[in-house]
Amino acid sequence: MIIQQLAEPEAERRGIRLLLLRDDLAHPELPGNKWRKLKYNLMEARQQGYDTLLTFGGAFSNHIAAVAAAGRLQGWRTIGVIRGEETLPLNSTLARVVAEGMHLRYLDRSTYRRKQEPAFLAELLRETGPAYVIPEGGSNVLALPGCAELVTELAAETNFDYLCVACGTGGTLAGLLTALGQRQAVGVSALKGGEFLRSDIDQLTQAATGQTHSSYELRTEYHFGGYAHFSAELLRFIEDFEARHGVLLDPIYTGKLLYGILDLLRQDYFEAGSTVVAVHTGGLQGWTGFKQRFESRSSWWPTGI
Repeated sequence: MIIQQLAEPEAERRGIRLLLLRDDLAHPELPGNKWRKLKYNLMEARQQGYDTLLTFGGAFSNHIAAVAAAGRLQGWRTIGVIRGEETLPLNSTLARVVAEGMHLRYLDRSTYRRKQEPAFLAELLRETGPAYVIPEGGSNVLALPGCAELVTELAAETNFDYLCVACGTGGTLAGLLTALGQRQAVGVSALKGGEFLRSDIDQLTQAATGQTHSSYELRTEYHFGGYAHFSAELLRFIEDFEARHGVLLDPIYTGKLLYGILDLLRQDYFEAGSTVVAVHTGGLQGWTGFKQRFESRSSWWPTGI
């Protein structure tokens, strides 16, 4: 486990120790929370005798990329159900998963919204053959214990008071909460209108442990327009952060997380003298594709990124 201290004036002003947990470096091909969320799902799929994994995601989904990589590394057949119409040539994320052996199916957005309906899933599996279904983002009850292990590993390395993580589906934060004890968690939503994640997080922890948790706050003001949306301001922040700390963030999750944390430091949100840990959950696979997509036609794209 690599923990990097971040020298930021707003943290030093109040005697706060700001740390970055580099979970993105935990595995070269399955970085960060994607592997943690998959770990016990893959064990369950193997125990149930499945040889195929089926999951859902957008065209730049890091979760889709992680499932494809897991399939190649561990001998699974994989199927990715992609939101939206097929666009050729494939972007870098989808080109990579196809190269890794994943079979892609595309659904228009209205049909994709039915992905959790039992009747729809049953029909889909009749078409694809038997498969172990992993939900979008990998967030289900079996995702939580893998994420909880991060807390145990971190606590063995250092004392801390706050643990901060970006939220897409809420599964990672839910898993962290089951192991945090009296420590506080902060989730930074990557989605516009992400208030609904509170309900999803509570439902996950209730299903996994029989209880909900009050030791967290979900911040919903740092979405920069919504999932997969970002701005010149955020991209410049990412560039400046890399220059200061030698760490590349992505604009979908971790860029918004660190932007939010530094803003909360300016607001004196964290207790003086405390230790705040931000989790770098990866996300750079999809970022490569977004960069290629926008770099050539965005006049405001910062130099050096």
